[in-house]
Amino acid sequence: MLLAYLWFMKVPMRYVNDADGNVQAVQIPVEDWNELVDKLRHYEQLLKLRSTLSTALDQVARMRSGKLKKRTLKDVLREA
Repeated sequence: MLLAYLWFMKVPMRYVNDADGNVQAVQIPVEDWNELVDKLRHYEQLLKLRSTLSTALDQVARMRSGKLKKRTLKDVLREA
């Protein structure tokens, strides 16, 4: 996914090779790197939110089925 993003954004990449010609590193401009890091942080936050919401919805389903004790909003906020 990362390489596809760099290719799609037409980020100039330089490959650093060892004496045998094996690729050892890839260099991209700092501005592109910072943009990439910002996007990755954003996606990490979205994944965390999605996981949290999924857990919450699972708990609601378990409460409705009687497998988990129901709690009031006041109880939940007291725990936070």
